Amino acid sequence: MKTNRINRRTMLKGLGGITIGLPLMEEMMGTNALAARTSAVPVRAFNVFFGLGIPAPLQREGYDGVLEPLKPLSQKLLVMRNVDQVRCDVSGINAHFDGSTGSFTAMPAGGEAKAGGPSIDQVIRRTFYPDGMPAGMVPTLIGGTYFRRSRVGRYLHSYNYDGTVAGTMQEKPRDLFDRVFGVVAVDTSGDDRRQRLKRSVLDTVVDQYRFYTGANSPLGSASKARITEHLERIREFEQRAFEMKRKLPGAPALPPRSKVAHGGQADPGGMGIDITLEELTAEWRLMADLYALAIQMDRVRFGSLTFLAAGERIRLTGKYEYGSRKIFQFDDAAQHNATGDQGCSHEWWHKFTEEKKNIQLRAHAHMKMREVAYFLNRLDEQKEANGRSILENSMITISTESGDGRHNDSKRELSGVFHAITGANGRFKSGIVDVGAEGLDVYNTMLGAVGATGRLGPAKREPRHVSSILA
Repeated sequence: MKTNRINRRTMLKGLGGITIGLPLMEEMMGTNALAARTSAVPVRAFNVFFGLGIPAPLQREGYDGVLEPLKPLSQKLLVMRNVDQVRCDVSGINAHFDGSTGSFTAMPAGGEAKAGGPSIDQVIRRTFYPDGMPAGMVPTLIGGTYFRRSRVGRYLHSYNYDGTVAGTMQEKPRDLFDRVFGVVAVDTSGDDRRQRLKRSVLDTVVDQYRFYTGANSPLGSASKARITEHLERIREFEQRAFEMKRKLPGAPALPPRSKVAHGGQADPGGMGIDITLEELTAEWRLMADLYALAIQMDRVRFGSLTFLAAGERIRLTGKYEYGSRKIFQFDDAAQHNATGDQGCSHEWWHKFTEEKKNIQLRAHAHMKMREVAYFLNRLDEQKEANGRSILENSMITISTESGDGRHNDSKRELSGVFHAITGANGRFKSGIVDVGAEGLDVYNTMLGAVGATGRLGPAKREPRHVSSILA
């Protein structure tokens, strides 16, 4: 019996540069040799950043403290404590910025708009794709939900070898959707001006969709159903990103903007903004969902995602629950009894004292771990050819800016910086390890384990292999 074959790189293509990747189907695997190639798990590396950090004493509590939301993933995640990033300190530059820019590079900043070297995701990308990514992929996807923005290094965490940013930051869900799927440009006037209009990206691939799901399709019934489900999922996220509840005749009006502040309004003179927990998490979860969808569809394999910037200044309000219990009632300004920047959650880190309960800081840190776990769980939903989930197969590194919120001692602040990493297809351990090593050595050990040829840091520096993190 003859088996129809479709190339793995086959895509549904539409107008305006839109490309919609097909899911892996049986028809893409015509022979054993072809199946071996197409079912191989791709190399992926992503950096996930959260602002303000987790003080080292709280990290020592393991999953019994603020790390509790990560506990369900404990068999798929390695928490690395006692990681030293002191070399990232730059005299005269804000300490939040130092630690943040050193995240995933382990080097001091190269200036207010540059890192001191490449981030680990870009070292891996250059090793495995020296001539660029396959057609239809986003080379590097960078997104996040954040507000403090005085320096790029506070919120952007993917850098090229020369320290420049590896891609444009997408801070609005609809912009991230456009970055992954493209936009439709329609000529709307007689003077050659082109107005960018939003409509369903699926409208541009209707004919191909009908072919692949119709009577003359080379696909079997199971694959036809898979394509239908695949495109329905894209539509679902498109509606969430653009609030397009129904298909209108012609091109619909420009979708509503994000409901949280962006640009200068998000950081008014560094004084902070008022925001509810519901507003914050709704925006973040849509961003995290879209980013996860891009990975699941194999539209992107490298990049970074940020949840709250370094030195973030927000005045958060709202009831915070985890599971079936109430954790805390956020009301930063009232609990600080202060206004402006002094009433922001940022100040709980500056007030951290190991001998005290630090109730407010604990609640904020716990909430951040809940939201990081939300993204990780989305990647744990889909299994790949080797039986592991995308989460387990990818190298996802999670880090932050600080091991202690006080600025009067950079050695204390930039030591004990929280790190966690996923298994990268069985290369790293799971659990909790006190590595007691410099971030540079941890990162270079990680790079070596995944087969990257590049290394971070000074060429003449004597490297140290951190075997305690390896499976």
